[in-house]
Amino acid sequence: MRKVLKSLTVFASIACLVAMFTLSGCTRHPNEGQLQTLEETKKAALAAEDELAQKQQEKADLEKELAEKKQKLEYAKSEKAKVQ
Repeated sequence: MRKVLKSLTVFASIACLVAMFTLSGCTRHPNEGQLQTLEETKKAALAAEDELAQKQQEKADLEKELAEKKQKLEYAKSEKAKVQ
């Protein structure tokens, strides 16, 4: 009798666990809130990528300007050396 009762208890526990995981598990499709969060995340990522590209272009422009100014400085130094 105890063996049957114990088996029945174990079976009932396993059935409850399976039912709990089945009923509370993930769905196949995302809900509206998850879709909205995904869209917001995509927009933020695209904005960050655009900003990165803009900053990289700005950096390239500044490096070009710096190179030009260094070239002018070297020219000015050579002219100064000629004059002295």
